[in-house]
Amino acid sequence: MQPLAALFLRPPCPPEGLAFETTAELADLDGLFGHERAFEALRVGLGIRREGYNIFVVGSSGVGKHTVVIKTLEERARTEPVPPDWCYVYNFEEDHRPRALSLPSGLGSVLKTAMHRFVEDLRTVLPVIFTSDSYTSKVHAIAEAAEKVHDQALDAVKAKAIGRGLALVKTEEGFTFMPAKDGEVLAPEAFEALSEEERKGFEVLLEETEDELQAVFGGVPRWRKETRDRLLALEKEVVQAEVQRLIEPLRTSFTEHAEVLAYLDAVQKDILDQIHLFREDQGPAGDDEPAADDDDDDGDGLPALPSRPKKREIRRYQVNVIIDHSRSQGAPVIHEDIPAFANLIGRIEHHAEYGALSTDHTLIKAGAFHQASGGYLVLDAWRLVNSPFAWAALKRVLRSRLVRMDAPDGNVNPMTTIMLTPDPIPVDVKVVVMGPAELYYELSDQDPEVERHFKILAAFEERLPRSAETTHLFARLIATKARDKKLRPFHRDAVARVIEEAAREVEDNEYLSANLSRLFNLLDEADFWAAEAGADVVSQAHVERALTAFDRRSSAPRDEFLTSIERGTLIVRTRGDAVGQVNGLAVVSLGSFEFGRVSRISATARVGSGELVDIERESDLSGSLHAKGVLILQSLLGARYATDVPISLSASLTFEQSYGYVDGDSASLGEYCALISAIAGVALRQDLALTGSINQNGEVQSVGGVNAKIEGFFAVASRQGLTGTQGVIIPRSNVKSLMLSPEVVAAATAGRFHIYPVERVEEALSLLCPLPVGARGPDGAFPEGTLNALVEAQLRRFHEIQRRAHQH
Repeated sequence: MQPLAALFLRPPCPPEGLAFETTAELADLDGLFGHERAFEALRVGLGIRREGYNIFVVGSSGVGKHTVVIKTLEERARTEPVPPDWCYVYNFEEDHRPRALSLPSGLGSVLKTAMHRFVEDLRTVLPVIFTSDSYTSKVHAIAEAAEKVHDQALDAVKAKAIGRGLALVKTEEGFTFMPAKDGEVLAPEAFEALSEEERKGFEVLLEETEDELQAVFGGVPRWRKETRDRLLALEKEVVQAEVQRLIEPLRTSFTEHAEVLAYLDAVQKDILDQIHLFREDQGPAGDDEPAADDDDDDGDGLPALPSRPKKREIRRYQVNVIIDHSRSQGAPVIHEDIPAFANLIGRIEHHAEYGALSTDHTLIKAGAFHQASGGYLVLDAWRLVNSPFAWAALKRVLRSRLVRMDAPDGNVNPMTTIMLTPDPIPVDVKVVVMGPAELYYELSDQDPEVERHFKILAAFEERLPRSAETTHLFARLIATKARDKKLRPFHRDAVARVIEEAAREVEDNEYLSANLSRLFNLLDEADFWAAEAGADVVSQAHVERALTAFDRRSSAPRDEFLTSIERGTLIVRTRGDAVGQVNGLAVVSLGSFEFGRVSRISATARVGSGELVDIERESDLSGSLHAKGVLILQSLLGARYATDVPISLSASLTFEQSYGYVDGDSASLGEYCALISAIAGVALRQDLALTGSINQNGEVQSVGGVNAKIEGFFAVASRQGLTGTQGVIIPRSNVKSLMLSPEVVAAATAGRFHIYPVERVEEALSLLCPLPVGARGPDGAFPEGTLNALVEAQLRRFHEIQRRAHQH
C-alpha cells in the first residue's frame, strides 16, 4: 500500500493566490462572516417584541458571538425610544411597602433634586419662623392667656376665702387655707380658744373653700391641653402656609403626573405630623431654655422636642431614583457579567442599628432587569445556571413581567431585621443568553420552560468552509484587526500561514476555524516578533516564530514524556516487530495545548471460555466509550472466525504503563490488531503506529486529534532515529483532517516518514504483518499461509482443547 502524497498532508494556502501584497491594501471587514444562520435568527428574535421571543445564542468560546451580539443590540437600541425612569418613595400609609413611581426619562432626577431642595428649604425656613418675633409673640399670647385664666380662677377663690374669714397660705406641700381674723392668720392657741361652734363653722368654711381650690387646680390639665392644642394649631397653621408656598412649584412642574401629585399631597400631610423634624434646639415659645418634658408641670406645658432632625427620619422625604435615563440615548443594552440573584432583581441594603439590621426605601438598589427594561439584557448561560436561584428568578420575571424584590429563600431573621416589600416594577426586556450548545440542549431536556421563554435559537458556526471567497474574507478580517489593534500590516505569505493554522485548528483542511480569539492572539504575537526583528511588515517567518514560541512555552509536559521514552522509563519501540503489541496513539489536552502520546497496546490469548478482559475497564481506568469499542472488537472477532464453533478464547487487552483515565474508541483498531497478532502468534511491525475506531463490519472509522497523534509518533521516532520505514496508519476518512506540521510534511516528502490511510482492518493488518491477510475462498476457507488462516486455525485448536477438557 502506498503512503499519502505530501500534497494531502497539508493542503497549502498558496500566497500567490492572494491578490494583495500586504493587508494594508485591503478594505476593512464590517463584522463577521459565515454566520448567516445566526444573523437571521437574531433578526427574527429582535424583530418580534412579544412574550417568549427571547434569544439563546450558542457557539463555542472565541467565535465572536459576544462581540456580534452586543454590536447588533447597540445599533438597534440607538433607534429605539428611551424608557422611563423609576423611583422609590416613602409610603406614608404602610412604611414597609415603598411605592414605585414611573416618570418620563430625566424627570426622576428632577423630582429627586426638587424634593431635596424642598426639604432643605423647610429645614432653613421653619426654624427661622419658629424664632421670629411674630410667632413667639403669638406663642406668648397663648401662654399668657392660659396663665390669666388660671390666675383669675385662683383670685376668685382667694376673694371668697377672705370673705369667709380665711387666708391662703403657701406651705411646703403647696397651698392651703387657714382661719383668719382681721386679715391675720389665727395662731393655734387662738383657734383653740374659740368656742366649739366657731371652730366648727371655720371647719365647714375651710372644707368648702378647699374644694373650690381643688376644682381650680383640677382644671389645670384641661387648660394645658387647650393651650397645647392652640399652640399646635398655631404651629400647623404656620407650617402649612410655608409648605404650601414651597411645594406649589413642584406641583406645577408635575401637573401631568397624577402619581407624583398624590405623593406630594401625602408629603404635605406628613410634614404637618412630623414638624418636630424641622425644629431647632429652643422650645416653641422661643425661650432660650429648652422646652419642658411631658411630665413637667412647669413651663408652657408642651412636650420636649428633638434637638435636631434625625437623619434617618428625614430620609422619608428623599426620592430614590433607581433607574435614571437622563443621559440615555436610545434603549439600554445591559451586559450583566455576574448574573447572581441580587444582581438580576436588585437588592435592599441594610445597616446595623442598635443590634438590628435597619433599612428604608433609600437603600433599594436596582438590578439588571430594572436597568435593561425597555431594552436588552445579555447574560452568560454558564454563570446564570451556576448562580443560586438566578435561573428561577429569570424565569419568574419573564413569566410575570414584574420584578419583585424579595429574599429567594426567606433567609432573613424578622426578629433582628427590618424588612421591606417594595412595589413590584413592570419590565419589558428582551433577554439574550449566550453559552455553549450542549448547555442549551441539556437545559431544554431538563426544563420544559426553556423553549417557552427562549423561542429563538441563534447558533454560531464552529467552522467555515474553506473557499477562495472565505480565504479573501479571512484576509480582510486579519487586515481589519491589524488596523484596530494598531499592528503592522501582514504580508500575504503571513496571511496564508495564519489561514493554514485556522484549518489545522478545526482539524479539517476543507474548513477554517471560527474561533477568532486564538487567531487574534496569533496576530498579536506575530506582530511582537516582527517588532523584535525591526520589521515594518509581519512576514511568514514571524508567524512561524510566534507558533514556535507558543509551542516552546507550553510543551514542558510533552518534552518530559519524550525524555521518559529516551531514558527507557516508558517502553516504546519504533523498530523491529513483536507479537501481540502495537503502538497506539492518544491525545493529551492541557488547556489550549495538546500533544500526541504513544502507548503500547498489548494483548494475550489462551484457551478459555470466550471472555475478553479489558484490563483498563476492570481497574476502573476507562470510560463507557472505550468499553463499547472493546465490545465491538469482540463482536467482530466472533463474527469473522470459526463461526461454526463457540469461541474458546480467554484474552486480555491493556495500555501498558498507562496510569490515567482512558476513554473513547479510537484505540479499537490497534487493540484488534494486537489481539489478532496474539492469537496467530505472528509478530507485527513496531515502526508503525495506528489510530482508528472500528465497527462490527471491520470498517475503520474516523477519530479526533489525528494531527497531534501523528506528530506525537513522529517526535518519538525522530528521537530514536528515523529509518525511512516509520509511519502512522490512520482512517482514510481522516485524510481531510490532515494539516500536519511542516517538519512532518518535509520528512514525508523526503520518504523518511509515511502516512497510510486505510478503510478496513485488513488493510491495517497487511501493513503491520509480513504475511498476507487472506480472504475466504469459494469453499469458505482462508488460504493456507495467510494471517486469517492462522487465526482461525488457532481458535479451532482452542475449541478442541476446551472440548477435550470438558470430556475428561
